[in-house]
Amino acid sequence: MKNIKDRIGVLQDDITVLEVDAIVNAANTSLLGGGGVDGAIHEAAGPALLVECRTLGGCPVGEAKITKGYLLPAKHIIHTVGPVWRDGEHGETELLRNAYSNSLKLAKKHGIQTLAFPNISTGVYRFPKRRAAKLAIETVRTFLEKNSTPKKVLFVCYDGENYGIYQEILNANL
Repeated sequence: MKNIKDRIGVLQDDITVLEVDAIVNAANTSLLGGGGVDGAIHEAAGPALLVECRTLGGCPVGEAKITKGYLLPAKHIIHTVGPVWRDGEHGETELLRNAYSNSLKLAKKHGIQTLAFPNISTGVYRFPKRRAAKLAIETVRTFLEKNSTPKKVLFVCYDGENYGIYQEILNANL
């Protein structure tokens, strides 16, 4: 098995243009589209994504569901719902960890080899960016140390601030 450092990466890009087996959507509980990365993914994937999402019955916070990628280069979309940050005393950390780990379990179940995550819950849900990045990296690393699939996980940051945070934490921890 590859070294863990070779299996985790970070890049600054638009997640909707990546040619990977699956991208993760930071969705809301309805799965019917929203703002930020969720809106961008729904727009890029086309109207058929919304049609399929309507059949899924939503998704609880911390859970994950999978759809086709439709017009995206990615074959699949794993939709997960991160927590809204309140004050860190309402289970937010565990719910965000679950969002990452349940997405990884779904990827493994479906044989997804390459997976790209956005920065879940750090936009309008206000989860502190550094704390979220550290938790995301730790959760992915722990999963990959025990599983051979997916072979590669990318953290895709839309903005320079998140990219810098992820670079710093990855360099310090891998």
